[in-house]
Amino acid sequence: MPVVGERMEAAGGCLTAAAGAGTGLALWAVESRGRFRRFEQGPDWSVLYAELPLLVLGGTAAALGLWALGRRIRGPR
Repeated sequence: MPVVGERMEAAGGCLTAAAGAGTGLALWAVESRGRFRRFEQGPDWSVLYAELPLLVLGGTAAALGLWALGRRIRGPR
């Protein structure tokens, strides 16, 4: 059975990943309507199938990278 500290550490990693995904989504949402429909052009679908997944995955990866760096700096307990 896992120790309480290990559970808290795992929960911290999951919450960090969720926060990173939310941050990526929020960054994508800024002015996404303007990028989706440009002046005198049809809709630009790459905003949905390229930019959105890249920002969500990038935000998740950046947050988990910072979390892992923090664990490494803090050292073993």
